[in-house]
Amino acid sequence: MKAYVKKDVCIGCGACTVIADHIFEIGEDGLAETKVEIRDGANNGSIPEEEIENTKDAAEGCPVSAIEIEE
Repeated sequence: MKAYVKKDVCIGCGACTVIADHIFEIGEDGLAETKVEIRDGANNGSIPEEEIENTKDAAEGCPVSAIEIEE
């Protein structure tokens, strides 16, 4: 599973960083993004199995539906 933040939709509220802090962070632009170690990690950008539920919860909790999940 992979997760992406749609920057053109994100409002930078930070809800995803609270729910899935190992996956998302607020970037220099003030918007959420997938952490570098997830994007460029050894597992080809896949979310670690132990973080899948939190990542799905973050996507569901995003007030503007800015998180896209690819199964």
